[in-house]
Amino acid sequence: MEVVSDTREGRSAARAADLPDLAALFDAEAMSLTRLARFYVDDRTAAEDLVQEAFIRFARTRGRLRDPERAPAYLRSIVVNLARDHNRRGLVSLRHRPPAVPDAPSAAETAEERAERAQVIAALRTLPRRQRDCVTLRYFHDLGVAEIAATLGVSANTVKTHLQRGLDALATTLEELR
Repeated sequence: MEVVSDTREGRSAARAADLPDLAALFDAEAMSLTRLARFYVDDRTAAEDLVQEAFIRFARTRGRLRDPERAPAYLRSIVVNLARDHNRRGLVSLRHRPPAVPDAPSAAETAEERAERAQVIAALRTLPRRQRDCVTLRYFHDLGVAEIAATLGVSANTVKTHLQRGLDALATTLEELR
């Protein structure tokens, strides 16, 4: 009896050593699985939930996995099946709900955009007044050259000159900051 238990424990230990590391597998596959789920569902949050559910189901059954190299394929299969089930259950509600809202930018993207905007504003503040006025009215307020000329009380050619000089100076200043 003792020999049998040692053999079982030995097989269990060898089998556990062959199982893929869930954390490493999640780090390697979660993003691609989420993109895959997004092909099936409209909502990023639902896609992320499906991927999490897939990993939960995989964790429960990974002991039955014969080839650890096939774990990503097995996870993809789980995600596709979960997404199909999700759509099947939600088909009626999909017909009656408003369209999905576009994904909001991440905090990192928002912070990067704010930093870039702050750099542009700081560079704008270094321009001479007339160049700053022309660039601001043209690109931040979407006014045409004639409208800017009327607003500032100058000719259209003067506006064009100040715009070109202002843009050149901005490009130089922003290149120096990068």
